[in-house]
Amino acid sequence: MNENNSGLNILKEISAKKEEHEFYEAEVKGYIPGKTKFIIIMGTVMSGLGKGIVSSSIGKLLQINGYTVTPIKLEGYLNVDSGTLNPYRHGEVYVLDDGMECDMDLGTYERLLDTTLTGKNFTTNGQIYSSILQLERKGGFLGRDVQYIPHVTGEVKRRLRKLAMDSKADIVLIEVGGTVGDLENSVYIEALRELEYEEGKENVCNVALTFILEPKFLGEQKSKAGQLGLRSLMAMGIHPDVVACRCHNLVTEKVREKISIFSNVPMDRVISVHDVDSIYKIPALMKKANLDQEILSLLKLKPKTDFYLQQKELEKIEYYIKAIDNPKKEITIGITGKYTNIRDSYASIAKALEHSGAATNTKINIKWIETTEIEDGKLDIVDALKDENGNLIKGIIVPGGFGKRGVEGKIACVRFARENNIPYLGLCYGFQMAIIEFGRNVCKLEDAHTTEVSPNCKNPVVDILPEQKKIEGLGGNMRLGGRNIDVKENTITSKLYELDNDAVKNSIKQSKTQVRERFRHRFEFNPEYLEQFEKQGIVFSGKAPQHPIMQILELPEHKFFVGVQYHPEFTSKMLFPNPLFLGFVKACIE
Repeated sequence: MNENNSGLNILKEISAKKEEHEFYEAEVKGYIPGKTKFIIIMGTVMSGLGKGIVSSSIGKLLQINGYTVTPIKLEGYLNVDSGTLNPYRHGEVYVLDDGMECDMDLGTYERLLDTTLTGKNFTTNGQIYSSILQLERKGGFLGRDVQYIPHVTGEVKRRLRKLAMDSKADIVLIEVGGTVGDLENSVYIEALRELEYEEGKENVCNVALTFILEPKFLGEQKSKAGQLGLRSLMAMGIHPDVVACRCHNLVTEKVREKISIFSNVPMDRVISVHDVDSIYKIPALMKKANLDQEILSLLKLKPKTDFYLQQKELEKIEYYIKAIDNPKKEITIGITGKYTNIRDSYASIAKALEHSGAATNTKINIKWIETTEIEDGKLDIVDALKDENGNLIKGIIVPGGFGKRGVEGKIACVRFARENNIPYLGLCYGFQMAIIEFGRNVCKLEDAHTTEVSPNCKNPVVDILPEQKKIEGLGGNMRLGGRNIDVKENTITSKLYELDNDAVKNSIKQSKTQVRERFRHRFEFNPEYLEQFEKQGIVFSGKAPQHPIMQILELPEHKFFVGVQYHPEFTSKMLFPNPLFLGFVKACIE
Protein backbone atom coordinates (compact mmCIF):
# COMPACT_ATOMS: atom_id res chain seq x y z
CA MET A 1 0.00 0.00 0.00
CA ASN A 2 1.63 3.29 -1.08
CA GLU A 3 1.01 6.77 0.27
CA ASN A 4 -1.57 7.68 -2.36
CA ASN A 5 -3.97 4.83 -1.60
CA SER A 6 -3.34 4.44 2.15
CA GLY A 7 -6.37 4.01 4.39
CA LEU A 8 -6.04 7.57 5.68
CA ASN A 9 -6.23 9.11 2.20
CA ILE A 10 -9.24 6.95 1.33
CA LEU A 11 -10.98 8.29 4.44
CA LYS A 12 -10.12 11.85 3.44
CA GLU A 13 -11.63 11.36 0.02
CA ILE A 14 -14.86 10.06 1.55
CA SER A 15 -14.96 12.89 4.10
CA ALA A 16 -14.48 15.50 1.38
CA LYS A 17 -17.74 14.42 -0.24
CA LYS A 18 -19.64 15.54 2.90
CA GLU A 19 -21.75 12.41 2.76
CA GLU A 20 -23.05 10.38 5.70
CA HIS A 21 -20.57 7.62 6.47
CA GLU A 22 -19.18 5.61 9.37
CA PHE A 23 -15.64 6.98 9.19
CA TYR A 24 -14.46 9.60 11.65
CA GLU A 25 -11.04 11.22 11.80
CA ALA A 26 -9.96 13.80 14.36
CA GLU A 27 -8.22 16.37 12.18
CA VAL A 28 -4.50 17.13 12.57
CA LYS A 29 -3.76 20.08 10.28
CA GLY A 30 -0.67 19.64 8.16
CA TYR A 31 -0.22 15.96 8.93
CA ILE A 32 1.22 13.99 6.00
CA PRO A 33 0.60 10.20 6.04
CA GLY A 34 3.80 8.22 5.59
CA LYS A 35 6.14 11.02 6.62
CA THR A 36 6.41 9.58 10.14
CA LYS A 37 6.95 5.91 10.91
CA PHE A 38 5.43 4.23 13.97
CA ILE A 39 6.79 1.39 16.10
CA ILE A 40 4.24 -0.17 18.48
CA ILE A 41 5.43 -2.08 21.55
CA MET A 42 2.91 -4.27 23.39
CA GLY A 43 3.22 -6.81 26.17
CA THR A 44 1.69 -10.24 26.65
CA VAL A 45 1.48 -12.76 29.51
CA MET A 46 2.13 -10.23 32.29
CA SER A 47 3.12 -6.64 32.99
CA GLY A 48 6.48 -5.52 34.33
CA LEU A 49 8.51 -7.32 31.66
CA GLY A 50 10.35 -4.16 30.59
CA LYS A 51 8.43 -2.79 27.61
CA GLY A 52 9.88 0.66 28.33
CA ILE A 53 13.41 -0.73 28.33
CA VAL A 54 12.85 -2.64 25.07
CA SER A 55 11.19 0.38 23.46
CA SER A 56 13.89 2.86 24.53
CA SER A 57 16.64 0.41 23.48
CA ILE A 58 15.11 0.16 20.00
CA GLY A 59 14.93 3.96 19.98
CA LYS A 60 18.60 4.20 20.94
CA LEU A 61 19.63 1.95 18.06
CA LEU A 62 17.53 4.01 15.65
CA GLN A 63 19.22 7.17 16.94
CA ILE A 64 22.59 5.55 16.27
CA ASN A 65 21.35 4.90 12.72
CA GLY A 66 20.75 8.64 12.35
CA TYR A 67 16.99 8.86 12.97
CA THR A 68 15.18 11.16 15.38
CA VAL A 69 12.74 9.35 17.63
CA THR A 70 10.18 10.31 20.24
CA PRO A 71 8.30 7.94 22.56
CA ILE A 72 4.78 7.96 23.97
CA LYS A 73 3.40 5.81 26.77
CA LEU A 74 -0.31 4.91 26.61
CA GLU A 75 -1.63 4.05 30.07
CA GLY A 76 -4.96 2.30 30.57
CA TYR A 77 -5.96 3.74 33.93
CA LEU A 78 -8.54 6.51 34.29
CA ASN A 79 -6.29 8.82 36.32
CA VAL A 80 -5.41 11.95 34.35
CA ASP A 81 -1.79 11.54 35.45
CA SER A 82 0.29 9.40 37.83
CA GLY A 83 0.53 12.02 40.57
CA THR A 84 -1.80 10.40 43.10
CA LEU A 85 -0.68 6.80 42.54
CA ASN A 86 0.86 4.92 45.46
CA PRO A 87 4.38 3.66 44.62
CA TYR A 88 3.34 0.24 45.92
CA ARG A 89 0.84 0.02 43.08
CA HIS A 90 2.71 1.53 40.18
CA GLY A 91 6.32 2.22 41.14
CA GLU A 92 7.97 5.61 41.05
CA VAL A 93 6.09 8.73 39.98
CA TYR A 94 8.38 10.37 37.44
CA VAL A 95 8.18 14.12 36.82
CA LEU A 96 8.88 15.74 33.46
CA ASP A 97 10.30 19.23 33.04
CA ASP A 98 6.88 20.68 32.14
CA GLY A 99 5.40 19.29 35.37
CA MET A 100 3.65 16.20 34.02
CA GLU A 101 3.58 13.44 36.66
CA CYS A 102 3.89 10.21 34.75
CA ASP A 103 4.98 6.60 34.59
CA MET A 104 8.56 5.61 35.46
CA ASP A 105 9.10 4.38 31.88
CA LEU A 106 9.36 8.02 30.81
CA GLY A 107 12.47 8.19 32.99
CA THR A 108 13.93 5.22 31.12
CA TYR A 109 13.28 7.01 27.83
CA GLU A 110 14.89 10.25 28.97
CA ARG A 111 17.96 8.52 30.39
CA LEU A 112 18.60 6.16 27.49
CA LEU A 113 17.63 8.48 24.64
CA ASP A 114 19.31 11.49 26.31
CA THR A 115 16.27 13.68 25.71
CA THR A 116 13.79 15.89 27.55
CA LEU A 117 10.16 14.84 27.16
CA THR A 118 6.87 16.66 27.78
CA GLY A 119 3.30 15.82 28.72
CA LYS A 120 2.65 15.05 25.04
CA ASN A 121 4.72 11.91 25.50
CA PHE A 122 2.32 10.47 28.10
CA THR A 123 -1.37 9.67 27.73
CA THR A 124 -3.91 7.94 29.97
CA ASN A 125 -7.45 6.81 29.35
CA GLY A 126 -8.43 9.57 31.77
CA GLN A 127 -6.94 12.16 29.41
CA ILE A 128 -8.54 10.55 26.36
CA TYR A 129 -12.05 10.40 27.83
CA SER A 130 -11.79 13.89 29.32
CA SER A 131 -10.96 15.30 25.88
CA ILE A 132 -13.84 13.43 24.26
CA LEU A 133 -16.40 14.55 26.83
CA GLN A 134 -15.25 18.18 26.77
CA LEU A 135 -15.56 18.22 22.98
CA GLU A 136 -18.99 16.60 23.15
CA ARG A 137 -20.24 19.28 25.59
CA LYS A 138 -19.02 21.99 23.19
CA GLY A 139 -21.03 20.47 20.35
CA GLY A 140 -18.08 18.88 18.59
CA PHE A 141 -20.04 15.74 17.66
CA LEU A 142 -23.42 17.27 16.74
CA GLY A 143 -25.68 14.74 15.07
CA ARG A 144 -23.59 11.75 16.14
CA ASP A 145 -23.78 9.38 19.08
CA VAL A 146 -20.29 9.42 20.61
CA GLN A 147 -18.84 5.91 20.60
CA TYR A 148 -15.63 4.06 21.34
CA ILE A 149 -15.29 3.46 17.61
CA PRO A 150 -14.68 5.75 15.84
CA HIS A 151 -14.50 8.67 18.29
CA VAL A 152 -12.38 7.39 21.17
CA THR A 153 -10.02 5.49 18.87
CA GLY A 154 -9.94 8.64 16.71
CA GLU A 155 -8.76 10.72 19.68
CA VAL A 156 -5.97 8.20 20.38
CA LYS A 157 -4.79 8.42 16.76
CA ARG A 158 -5.07 12.22 16.80
CA ARG A 159 -2.69 12.41 19.77
CA LEU A 160 -0.19 10.12 18.08
CA ARG A 161 -0.23 12.17 14.88
CA LYS A 162 -0.08 15.45 16.78
CA LEU A 163 3.00 14.18 18.61
CA ALA A 164 4.55 13.21 15.28
CA MET A 165 3.86 16.72 13.95
CA ASP A 166 5.05 18.63 17.02
CA SER A 167 8.19 16.57 17.65
CA LYS A 168 9.16 16.42 13.96
CA ALA A 169 10.49 12.94 14.75
CA ASP A 170 11.21 10.44 12.01
CA ILE A 171 9.86 7.62 14.14
CA VAL A 172 7.34 7.56 17.01
CA LEU A 173 7.72 4.77 19.57
CA ILE A 174 4.30 3.80 21.01
CA GLU A 175 4.35 1.77 24.22
CA VAL A 176 1.06 0.37 25.52
CA GLY A 177 1.16 -0.11 29.29
CA GLY A 178 0.05 -3.35 30.90
CA THR A 179 -0.76 -6.33 28.68
CA VAL A 180 -2.96 -7.28 25.76
CA GLY A 181 -5.37 -8.99 28.17
CA ASP A 182 -6.20 -5.81 30.11
CA LEU A 183 -9.73 -4.65 29.33
CA GLU A 184 -8.72 -0.99 29.61
CA ASN A 185 -6.21 -1.46 26.77
CA SER A 186 -8.80 -2.66 24.25
CA VAL A 187 -9.42 0.86 22.92
CA TYR A 188 -5.69 1.49 22.47
CA ILE A 189 -5.20 -1.81 20.67
CA GLU A 190 -8.13 -1.14 18.34
CA ALA A 191 -6.83 2.38 17.65
CA LEU A 192 -3.40 0.99 16.77
CA ARG A 193 -4.95 -1.63 14.50
CA GLU A 194 -6.74 1.19 12.70
CA LEU A 195 -3.51 3.21 12.60
CA GLU A 196 -1.77 0.45 10.67
CA TYR A 197 -4.70 0.22 8.26
CA GLU A 198 -4.70 3.98 7.65
CA GLU A 199 -0.95 4.62 7.55
CA GLY A 200 -0.01 1.59 5.49
CA LYS A 201 1.91 -1.51 6.60
CA GLU A 202 5.27 -0.11 5.49
CA ASN A 203 4.86 2.73 8.00
CA VAL A 204 4.04 0.66 11.10
CA CYS A 205 6.09 -2.00 12.89
CA ASN A 206 4.57 -4.12 15.67
CA VAL A 207 6.84 -5.39 18.44
CA ALA A 208 5.41 -7.91 20.91
CA LEU A 209 7.15 -8.53 24.22
CA THR A 210 6.35 -11.96 25.61
CA PHE A 211 7.55 -14.03 28.55
CA ILE A 212 9.25 -17.41 28.44
CA LEU A 213 8.69 -19.39 31.62
CA GLU A 214 11.60 -21.27 33.15
CA PRO A 215 10.30 -23.18 36.19
CA LYS A 216 13.11 -24.44 38.41
CA PHE A 217 11.30 -27.71 39.07
CA LEU A 218 11.32 -28.47 35.32
CA GLY A 219 14.78 -27.21 34.46
CA GLU A 220 13.76 -26.13 30.96
CA GLN A 221 12.15 -23.18 29.19
CA LYS A 222 8.45 -23.30 28.31
CA SER A 223 6.91 -21.19 25.54
CA LYS A 224 3.20 -22.06 25.89
CA ALA A 225 2.27 -18.99 27.99
CA GLY A 226 4.10 -16.80 25.47
CA GLN A 227 2.27 -18.47 22.58
CA LEU A 228 -1.13 -17.91 24.20
CA GLY A 229 -0.28 -14.26 24.85
CA LEU A 230 0.64 -13.79 21.19
CA ARG A 231 -2.59 -15.53 20.14
CA SER A 232 -4.60 -12.96 22.14
CA LEU A 233 -2.73 -10.16 20.39
CA MET A 234 -3.27 -11.61 16.93
CA ALA A 235 -6.95 -12.21 17.69
CA MET A 236 -7.32 -8.45 18.17
CA GLY A 237 -5.89 -7.75 14.73
CA ILE A 238 -2.30 -6.97 15.71
CA HIS A 239 0.17 -9.24 13.95
CA PRO A 240 3.68 -8.87 15.35
CA ASP A 241 6.63 -8.16 13.09
CA VAL A 242 9.12 -8.66 15.92
CA VAL A 243 8.84 -10.82 19.05
CA ALA A 244 11.11 -10.04 21.98
CA CYS A 245 11.29 -12.95 24.43
CA ARG A 246 11.92 -12.04 28.06
CA CYS A 247 13.49 -14.77 30.12
CA HIS A 248 15.85 -15.31 33.02
CA ASN A 249 18.47 -16.95 30.75
CA LEU A 250 19.25 -16.77 27.04
CA VAL A 251 16.21 -18.08 25.16
CA THR A 252 17.04 -21.35 23.41
CA GLU A 253 16.85 -21.75 19.65
CA LYS A 254 14.20 -24.45 20.10
CA VAL A 255 11.92 -22.04 21.97
CA ARG A 256 12.53 -19.29 19.41
CA GLU A 257 11.55 -21.73 16.67
CA LYS A 258 8.27 -22.50 18.45
CA ILE A 259 7.48 -18.80 18.84
CA SER A 260 8.42 -18.16 15.20
CA ILE A 261 6.16 -20.91 13.84
CA PHE A 262 3.27 -19.91 16.10
CA SER A 263 3.40 -16.17 15.30
CA ASN A 264 4.47 -16.24 11.63
CA VAL A 265 7.48 -14.12 12.57
CA PRO A 266 10.81 -15.09 10.93
CA MET A 267 13.48 -16.45 13.27
CA ASP A 268 15.70 -13.41 12.63
CA ARG A 269 13.03 -11.26 14.26
CA VAL A 270 12.41 -13.48 17.30
CA ILE A 271 15.07 -12.33 19.73
CA SER A 272 16.11 -13.14 23.28
CA VAL A 273 15.95 -10.31 25.81
CA HIS A 274 17.23 -12.15 28.85
CA ASP A 275 18.21 -10.80 32.26
CA VAL A 276 21.27 -8.56 32.45
CA ASP A 277 22.65 -6.57 35.37
CA SER A 278 22.15 -3.19 33.66
CA ILE A 279 19.45 -2.00 31.28
CA TYR A 280 22.16 -0.20 29.29
CA LYS A 281 23.33 -3.61 28.02
CA ILE A 282 20.05 -4.18 26.18
CA PRO A 283 20.85 -1.98 23.13
CA ALA A 284 24.08 -3.96 22.60
CA LEU A 285 22.11 -7.19 22.97
CA MET A 286 19.66 -6.04 20.27
CA LYS A 287 22.44 -4.77 18.03
CA LYS A 288 24.09 -8.18 18.17
CA ALA A 289 20.77 -9.68 16.98
CA ASN A 290 20.77 -7.11 14.11
CA LEU A 291 17.32 -5.95 15.26
CA ASP A 292 17.80 -2.33 14.17
CA GLN A 293 18.45 -3.35 10.56
CA GLU A 294 15.47 -5.72 10.60
CA ILE A 295 13.17 -2.93 11.78
CA LEU A 296 14.57 -0.42 9.28
CA SER A 297 13.98 -2.96 6.50
CA LEU A 298 10.36 -3.46 7.62
CA LEU A 299 9.81 0.31 7.54
CA LYS A 300 11.50 0.64 4.13
CA LEU A 301 14.28 2.76 5.61
CA LYS A 302 18.07 2.73 5.27
CA PRO A 303 20.69 3.81 7.82
CA LYS A 304 21.51 7.52 7.64
CA THR A 305 24.88 7.07 9.33
CA ASP A 306 27.82 4.98 8.18
CA PHE A 307 29.39 2.07 10.01
CA TYR A 308 32.16 4.23 11.53
CA LEU A 309 29.74 6.70 13.16
CA GLN A 310 27.55 3.88 14.45
CA GLN A 311 30.54 2.17 16.04
CA LYS A 312 31.61 5.44 17.64
CA GLU A 313 28.23 5.80 19.33
CA LEU A 314 28.14 2.16 20.39
CA GLU A 315 31.61 2.55 21.92
CA LYS A 316 30.20 5.17 24.33
CA ILE A 317 27.72 2.62 25.64
CA GLU A 318 30.42 -0.08 25.72
CA TYR A 319 32.71 2.21 27.72
CA TYR A 320 29.93 2.71 30.26
CA ILE A 321 29.27 -1.03 30.47
CA LYS A 322 32.97 -1.81 30.97
CA ALA A 323 33.07 0.68 33.85
CA ILE A 324 30.15 -1.16 35.49
CA ASP A 325 31.57 -4.63 34.86
CA ASN A 326 35.12 -3.84 36.00
CA PRO A 327 34.88 -1.55 39.04
CA LYS A 328 38.05 -0.60 40.91
CA LYS A 329 36.22 0.10 44.17
CA GLU A 330 33.10 -1.05 45.99
CA ILE A 331 30.95 0.83 48.51
CA THR A 332 27.54 0.48 50.16
CA ILE A 333 25.07 3.36 50.35
CA GLY A 334 21.88 3.31 52.37
CA ILE A 335 18.56 4.54 51.03
CA THR A 336 16.07 5.15 53.81
CA GLY A 337 12.39 5.13 53.02
CA LYS A 338 9.00 3.53 53.50
CA TYR A 339 8.60 1.91 50.07
CA THR A 340 11.83 -0.10 50.19
CA ASN A 341 10.01 -3.39 49.51
CA ILE A 342 9.22 -2.12 46.02
CA ARG A 343 12.52 -1.25 44.32
CA ASP A 344 10.74 0.53 41.45
CA SER A 345 9.64 3.16 43.99
CA TYR A 346 13.17 4.61 43.87
CA ALA A 347 14.18 3.57 40.34
CA SER A 348 15.62 6.94 39.30
CA ILE A 349 17.77 7.16 42.44
CA ALA A 350 19.20 3.70 41.79
CA LYS A 351 19.98 4.68 38.20
CA ALA A 352 21.56 8.00 39.25
CA LEU A 353 23.85 6.08 41.61
CA GLU A 354 24.71 3.67 38.80
CA HIS A 355 25.61 6.60 36.54
CA SER A 356 27.92 8.05 39.19
CA GLY A 357 29.35 4.61 39.92
CA ALA A 358 30.29 4.15 36.27
CA ALA A 359 31.87 7.64 36.19
CA THR A 360 34.04 6.76 39.21
CA ASN A 361 34.68 3.06 38.39
CA THR A 362 32.86 2.08 41.56
CA LYS A 363 30.39 -0.69 42.27
CA ILE A 364 27.64 0.79 44.41
CA ASN A 365 25.67 -1.60 46.56
CA ILE A 366 22.38 -0.25 47.89
CA LYS A 367 21.14 -1.15 51.34
CA TRP A 368 17.41 -0.52 51.59
CA ILE A 369 16.55 0.73 55.08
CA GLU A 370 12.92 0.56 56.22
CA THR A 371 12.64 3.59 58.52
CA THR A 372 9.35 2.46 60.06
CA GLU A 373 11.30 -0.35 61.77
CA ILE A 374 13.74 2.17 63.28
CA GLU A 375 10.80 4.34 64.32
CA ASP A 376 9.02 1.42 65.98
CA GLY A 377 12.18 0.34 67.83
CA LYS A 378 12.31 -2.99 66.01
CA LEU A 379 15.69 -2.12 64.49
CA ASP A 380 18.66 -0.44 66.18
CA ILE A 381 19.88 2.47 64.09
CA VAL A 382 23.53 1.40 64.21
CA ASP A 383 22.60 -2.09 63.01
CA ALA A 384 20.36 -0.56 60.36
CA LEU A 385 23.27 1.48 58.98
CA LYS A 386 25.74 -1.39 58.67
CA ASP A 387 26.60 -3.20 55.44
CA GLU A 388 26.66 -6.98 55.03
CA ASN A 389 30.22 -7.10 56.41
CA GLY A 390 29.23 -5.33 59.60
CA ASN A 391 30.85 -2.02 58.66
CA LEU A 392 29.06 1.32 58.65
CA ILE A 393 27.69 2.22 55.25
CA LYS A 394 29.58 4.94 53.36
CA GLY A 395 26.67 7.30 52.74
CA ILE A 396 22.98 7.91 53.45
CA ILE A 397 20.24 9.11 51.11
CA VAL A 398 16.82 10.17 52.40
CA PRO A 399 14.57 10.21 49.31
CA GLY A 400 11.33 12.01 48.53
CA GLY A 401 7.99 11.01 49.99
CA PHE A 402 4.77 12.15 51.61
CA GLY A 403 2.98 11.47 54.88
CA LYS A 404 4.00 10.72 58.45
CA ARG A 405 4.84 7.00 58.32
CA GLY A 406 8.55 6.45 58.88
CA VAL A 407 9.31 10.16 59.45
CA GLU A 408 10.94 9.77 62.88
CA GLY A 409 13.10 6.95 61.52
CA LYS A 410 14.29 9.20 58.71
CA ILE A 411 15.07 12.03 61.15
CA ALA A 412 17.10 9.60 63.26
CA CYS A 413 19.13 8.61 60.17
CA VAL A 414 19.77 12.27 59.34
CA ARG A 415 21.02 12.91 62.87
CA PHE A 416 23.32 9.90 62.76
CA ALA A 417 24.80 11.05 59.44
CA ARG A 418 25.34 14.60 60.72
CA GLU A 419 26.87 13.62 64.08
CA ASN A 420 29.09 10.87 62.64
CA ASN A 421 30.28 12.81 59.58
CA ILE A 422 28.77 10.30 57.15
CA PRO A 423 28.04 11.76 53.66
CA TYR A 424 24.37 12.70 53.43
CA LEU A 425 22.17 13.56 50.47
CA GLY A 426 18.59 14.62 51.19
CA LEU A 427 16.18 14.65 48.27
CA CYS A 428 12.98 16.70 48.55
CA TYR A 429 11.49 15.16 51.73
CA GLY A 430 15.10 14.48 52.72
CA PHE A 431 15.71 18.25 52.65
CA GLN A 432 12.75 18.76 54.97
CA MET A 433 13.86 15.97 57.32
CA ALA A 434 17.29 17.63 57.59
CA ILE A 435 15.58 20.94 58.45
CA ILE A 436 13.55 19.30 61.21
CA GLU A 437 16.54 17.40 62.64
CA PHE A 438 18.74 20.50 62.66
CA GLY A 439 15.95 22.59 64.15
CA ARG A 440 15.40 20.15 67.01
CA ASN A 441 18.95 19.15 67.87
CA VAL A 442 21.10 22.15 66.91
CA CYS A 443 18.77 25.18 67.04
CA LYS A 444 17.02 23.63 70.08
CA LEU A 445 13.57 24.45 68.75
CA GLU A 446 11.09 22.47 70.81
CA ASP A 447 8.67 20.37 68.78
CA ALA A 448 10.19 21.50 65.46
CA HIS A 449 8.29 19.70 62.72
CA THR A 450 6.50 19.95 59.40
CA THR A 451 2.84 20.93 59.39
CA GLU A 452 2.26 18.11 56.92
CA VAL A 453 2.78 15.66 59.78
CA SER A 454 2.06 17.83 62.82
CA PRO A 455 -0.28 20.71 61.87
CA ASN A 456 -0.23 22.23 65.37
CA CYS A 457 3.47 21.89 66.20
CA LYS A 458 5.10 24.71 68.21
CA ASN A 459 7.81 25.39 65.64
CA PRO A 460 6.61 24.78 62.07
CA VAL A 461 10.04 24.90 60.43
CA VAL A 462 8.49 23.30 57.34
CA ASP A 463 5.14 24.65 56.19
CA ILE A 464 2.96 25.48 53.19
CA LEU A 465 3.74 29.04 52.15
CA PRO A 466 0.87 31.58 52.09
CA GLU A 467 0.66 31.78 48.28
CA GLN A 468 0.25 27.98 48.09
CA LYS A 469 -2.49 27.86 50.72
CA LYS A 470 -4.77 29.83 48.40
CA ILE A 471 -4.71 27.01 45.83
CA GLU A 472 -7.22 24.20 46.25
CA GLY A 473 -6.92 20.60 45.10
CA LEU A 474 -4.46 17.88 46.01
CA GLY A 475 -2.21 18.49 43.01
CA GLY A 476 -2.98 22.17 42.54
CA ASN A 477 -0.68 23.52 45.21
CA MET A 478 2.28 21.38 44.27
CA ARG A 479 5.53 22.91 43.06
CA LEU A 480 5.92 20.72 39.99
CA GLY A 481 8.36 20.35 37.13
CA GLY A 482 11.51 22.16 36.09
CA ARG A 483 12.37 25.36 37.98
CA ASN A 484 15.42 27.59 37.93
CA ILE A 485 17.46 27.86 41.13
CA ASP A 486 19.80 30.69 42.07
CA VAL A 487 22.99 29.11 43.42
CA LYS A 488 25.19 31.08 45.81
CA GLU A 489 28.75 31.37 44.57
CA ASN A 490 31.70 29.82 46.42
CA THR A 491 29.54 27.19 48.12
CA ILE A 492 29.81 23.41 48.09
CA THR A 493 26.84 23.19 45.76
CA SER A 494 28.18 25.74 43.26
CA LYS A 495 31.41 23.74 43.07
CA LEU A 496 29.48 20.49 42.65
CA TYR A 497 27.65 21.78 39.63
CA GLU A 498 31.00 22.82 38.16
CA LEU A 499 32.18 19.19 38.47
CA ASP A 500 30.22 18.31 35.35
CA ASN A 501 31.62 20.32 32.44
CA ASP A 502 28.98 18.77 30.18
CA ALA A 503 26.09 19.83 32.43
CA VAL A 504 24.81 22.13 29.67
CA LYS A 505 24.11 19.03 27.56
CA ASN A 506 22.13 17.69 30.47
CA SER A 507 19.92 20.81 30.52
CA ILE A 508 20.92 21.44 34.16
CA LYS A 509 23.26 24.40 33.93
CA GLN A 510 21.51 27.62 32.93
CA SER A 511 24.27 30.11 33.77
CA LYS A 512 27.22 30.58 36.12
CA THR A 513 24.89 31.10 39.08
CA GLN A 514 21.70 29.33 38.00
CA VAL A 515 20.71 25.70 37.48
CA ARG A 516 17.45 24.00 36.53
CA GLU A 517 16.11 20.95 38.34
CA ARG A 518 12.73 19.22 38.76
CA PHE A 519 10.45 19.63 41.77
CA ARG A 520 7.55 17.70 43.23
CA HIS A 521 6.54 18.94 46.66
CA ARG A 522 4.05 21.05 48.55
CA PHE A 523 5.82 22.11 51.76
CA GLU A 524 8.79 24.51 52.09
CA PHE A 525 11.31 25.66 54.66
CA ASN A 526 9.64 28.38 56.74
CA PRO A 527 11.68 31.59 56.08
CA GLU A 528 10.74 32.94 59.52
CA TYR A 529 13.44 30.63 60.91
CA LEU A 530 16.11 31.59 58.37
CA GLU A 531 18.25 33.72 60.67
CA GLN A 532 18.24 31.12 63.48
CA PHE A 533 19.37 28.34 61.16
CA GLU A 534 22.11 30.40 59.51
CA LYS A 535 23.48 31.45 62.92
CA GLN A 536 23.93 27.76 63.78
CA GLY A 537 25.96 27.04 60.66
CA ILE A 538 23.58 25.95 57.92
CA VAL A 539 24.27 27.57 54.55
CA PHE A 540 21.29 27.92 52.22
CA SER A 541 23.19 27.80 48.96
CA GLY A 542 20.22 27.76 46.60
CA LYS A 543 16.93 29.64 46.47
CA ALA A 544 14.04 30.34 44.14
CA PRO A 545 14.68 33.39 41.92
CA GLN A 546 13.04 36.55 43.33
CA HIS A 547 11.46 34.63 46.23
CA PRO A 548 12.70 33.82 49.78
CA ILE A 549 12.17 30.11 49.18
CA MET A 550 15.20 28.03 50.15
CA GLN A 551 15.94 25.13 47.78
CA ILE A 552 19.41 23.89 48.84
CA LEU A 553 21.06 23.54 52.25
CA GLU A 554 24.56 22.43 53.16
CA LEU A 555 26.89 22.11 56.15
CA PRO A 556 30.34 23.40 55.10
CA GLU A 557 32.25 21.72 57.95
CA HIS A 558 30.78 18.28 57.16
CA LYS A 559 32.41 15.76 54.81
CA PHE A 560 29.30 16.01 52.63
CA PHE A 561 25.94 17.15 53.93
CA VAL A 562 23.61 18.50 51.24
CA GLY A 563 19.81 18.63 51.12
CA VAL A 564 17.86 19.77 48.09
CA GLN A 565 14.17 20.51 47.78
CA TYR A 566 14.10 19.00 44.28
CA HIS A 567 14.79 15.65 42.59
CA PRO A 568 18.25 15.63 40.94
CA GLU A 569 17.80 11.95 40.12
CA PHE A 570 15.35 12.95 37.36
CA THR A 571 18.07 14.78 35.40
CA SER A 572 20.83 12.18 35.69
CA LYS A 573 21.80 10.47 32.44
CA MET A 574 23.91 7.48 31.52
CA LEU A 575 26.93 9.47 30.31
CA PHE A 576 26.11 12.64 32.26
CA PRO A 577 25.52 11.82 35.95
CA ASN A 578 23.84 14.55 37.95
CA PRO A 579 26.59 16.63 39.65
CA LEU A 580 25.04 16.30 43.12
CA PHE A 581 25.00 12.52 42.92
CA LEU A 582 28.50 12.48 41.47
CA GLY A 583 29.81 14.69 44.30
CA PHE A 584 28.00 12.58 46.89
CA VAL A 585 29.45 9.31 45.53
CA LYS A 586 32.96 10.81 45.43
CA ALA A 587 32.60 11.85 49.07
CA CYS A 588 31.45 8.33 49.97
CA ILE A 589 34.49 6.85 48.22
CA GLU A 590 36.88 9.19 50.02
